[in-house]
Amino acid sequence: MPLSWTSATIYNTRMAKLSSMKSEFAISEEAEAYDAWFRAKVEAAMMSTEPGIPHDQVMAMVQEIIEQHRPR
Repeated sequence: MPLSWTSATIYNTRMAKLSSMKSEFAISEEAEAYDAWFRAKVEAAMMSTEPGIPHDQVMAMVQEIIEQHRPR
């Protein structure tokens, strides 16, 4: 029987692996607020009905940004 991985499962698994790392937040309330914000952004993106951007178009956009910032 194949496993069914949800985004929450993957996120929680990764966070469990990272939990022993030093937090960049001074207090737990900041970490909790960021976590709530981040989860809301991910959920909104996953539920969005807006058309996605094709991979080739994204890569072209990123390449343009790289070229703009490349030392001359």
